[in-house]
Amino acid sequence: MKKHLLSAVAAAALCIAVPAFAQNVAVVNGKPVPKARVDMLASQLAKSGRPVTPEMTGQIKDEVISREIFMQEAQKRGLDATDDFKAQMELARQTLLIRELFTEYQKAHPVTDAEIKAEYDKFAAANGGKEYKARHILVEKEDDAKAIIASLKKGGKFDEIAKKQSKDPGSGAHGGDLDWANPNSYVPEFSAALVKLKKGQTTETPVKTQFGYHIIRLDDTRDAQLPKLEDVKPQIAQQLAQVKMTKFQDELRAKAKIE
Repeated sequence: MKKHLLSAVAAAALCIAVPAFAQNVAVVNGKPVPKARVDMLASQLAKSGRPVTPEMTGQIKDEVISREIFMQEAQKRGLDATDDFKAQMELARQTLLIRELFTEYQKAHPVTDAEIKAEYDKFAAANGGKEYKARHILVEKEDDAKAIIASLKKGGKFDEIAKKQSKDPGSGAHGGDLDWANPNSYVPEFSAALVKLKKGQTTETPVKTQFGYHIIRLDDTRDAQLPKLEDVKPQIAQQLAQVKMTKFQDELRAKAKIE
């Protein structure tokens, strides 16, 4: 009877031990290494876009076991009790907690298709219509600008003069070429003068702006070439998400009592 009783106890203990052991991937120096660590590391790799293959699962297990070995050695040396370690742990805790806060906010306030469409429509309204392909020569003094206009009327080459005299480092090296652009992308004085020109025409008088004096020539016009909504949807969504996040952060700062 006693022998049977001991066998029953041993069997019961075995039944309890098997599930417990199944929850661990290894026991290092008598300390169990839970399988949850493997699952967590695999999950992080999956989130980063790396597929977790069966071969990688074995590598992840080895990595988790190695970490446990190294961690035990670090603890044995008392490295987890140093002020530097504690300070780094606190910074890591703050970083992770803040990241969780922002992730939770983004999940609760996703960017909707309606918001993306509204932002695209706003962009299209501001950049639609006509695009202008223009050239300009920028100088500091009005008299210099007038002299250039006189030279152009006598047959001077616009691009050659721009390369030699324009103070605009971006377009000057390219003969004053500003490429295609919406007039709204320029300062008001420049834009107003540009839209009055006909194709091939040059301003008769210098155009004064905050940058100096301009001589402007209109080379061509066309209907605005706007990207399709689907092509820019990811960029708009990212921009709107950042705007929402910035607003959320600003609201938290505004509500905080700082003494």
